[in-house]
Amino acid sequence: MSARNIAKLFKSRPTIEGAGVHLKRAFGYSQVPLFDPFLMLDDFHTANPDEYLPGFPWHPHRGIETITYVLDGLVEHADSMGNKGVISAGDVQWMTAGSGIIHQEMPQKSPTGMMWGFQFWANLPAEHKMMEPRYRDVKAADIPEITLDSGIKIKIVSGLVNGVQGPVQDIVIDPEMLDVSIPSGTTFRHPVKDGHTAVAYVLAGEGYFDERRDAFAYEMAGSGWMDLDRRCICGAETVILFERE
Repeated sequence: MSARNIAKLFKSRPTIEGAGVHLKRAFGYSQVPLFDPFLMLDDFHTANPDEYLPGFPWHPHRGIETITYVLDGLVEHADSMGNKGVISAGDVQWMTAGSGIIHQEMPQKSPTGMMWGFQFWANLPAEHKMMEPRYRDVKAADIPEITLDSGIKIKIVSGLVNGVQGPVQDIVIDPEMLDVSIPSGTTFRHPVKDGHTAVAYVLAGEGYFDERRDAFAYEMAGSGWMDLDRRCICGAETVILFERE
């Protein structure tokens, strides 16, 4: 099995969404064709309630899926299908908008004051854009975590790792979503399905994502040659897009 090299790096950039939520956009807009079927990745991480409490009041979606993963804090959700609930630390919300859904996501002030999570948008194939909307609320306790001999810990939201299946199944684009914690000095390798887009997002820490360790072998969005880090280490809030097979 050959390793996929890095195609391009992106750094998250500040933006404001919803009713005034401060967040960082990892990718979206003009980069969408590179990440197909993924449309957007937003990272919301702040200890200032004024930056997240305005929330995302009622708004529509159609023809896509939204995947929300909360690492710290609380988010209240409600939608036009009558679903209501609270997403807390470690929980995942997987919403298929399909033919259309209206919902709201309203962060709540938690005991720690911290709000940290991220949201993916994924495009539905043309033949499934008008499918029936559905909502899945996956609690942290239902997401299996395995530990490899090297000490690497993997939370499996969707996909299969070492015979362990994630709870989110029967998704049209057949995705794998893993939360991987890699101890210093160890290496993680994972097979990617043929034809699938491979993306990594660094939540914390730093590491190498390309065995070549050559900063001139790929492009860093928004950087010139003189801005590249010759150490080739990718730190927090970096998106790594790998070459396609």
